[in-house]
Amino acid sequence: MRRVVFNQKGGVGKSSIACNLAAVSAAEGYRTLLIDLDAQANSTHYLTGFTGDAIPKGITEFFKQSLSSGLAAKKSRVDVQETRFANLYVLTASAELADLQPKLEAKHKINKLRKLLDQLDQDYERIYLDTPPALNFYSVSALIAADRVLIPFDCDSFSRQALYGLLAEIEEIKEDHNEALQVEGIVVNQFQPRASLPQQLLDELLAEQMPVLPVYLMSSVKMRESHQACMPLIHLEPRHKLTLQFVELLHLLESAD
Repeated sequence: MRRVVFNQKGGVGKSSIACNLAAVSAAEGYRTLLIDLDAQANSTHYLTGFTGDAIPKGITEFFKQSLSSGLAAKKSRVDVQETRFANLYVLTASAELADLQPKLEAKHKINKLRKLLDQLDQDYERIYLDTPPALNFYSVSALIAADRVLIPFDCDSFSRQALYGLLAEIEEIKEDHNEALQVEGIVVNQFQPRASLPQQLLDELLAEQMPVLPVYLMSSVKMRESHQACMPLIHLEPRHKLTLQFVELLHLLESAD
């Protein structure tokens, strides 16, 4: 299973959702890998605590090697990091990804990630891909490499307007590059049920028969505490309501397989 969490709008919780679903998956016994494709490296820091020069080479080194010619490119290796959480592994990102992007685009390396995942499938039962907040080389590579896509949505009007274009872009990538890609659904994040605007926007999406998943992730300070502690919610506070919502969401997604 290869699941990419993607929305080209920033601040909708991509990294939080990808990391916490991966952590729940690992806690339930699946050998799980998270691949961080964002130069901001938020998922890398969240799951490992690494920052700056302390970040292992990870996916950055893989893409650098892919720019080499001949045998060096064919022997590209990845430095997967074992986290302190059982069954959970990370392929780290770094700021250097931003500098590599135009070079990778110029050499048409858009299928390199898919080939890597074909190899990694042998070692990991679940692979999650966290993407940058843009439809760029890395997010398109992830959509080509994955078999399903989850779309975070944070219930504001701008996010709703962007959602329609996003679904159309995913459909185009599916038609041109990855016919097996499935949109699993829209994940409502940072939901405030007592506020009128979020509920109104949600009702409108449901009325339009958008693929909104029936688990709405609540807004909670516990998520910020989780980020600060570099500890996913399933380990920081396993009985918290938001943690249980992540567990429910994962079970919902797995039951649809």
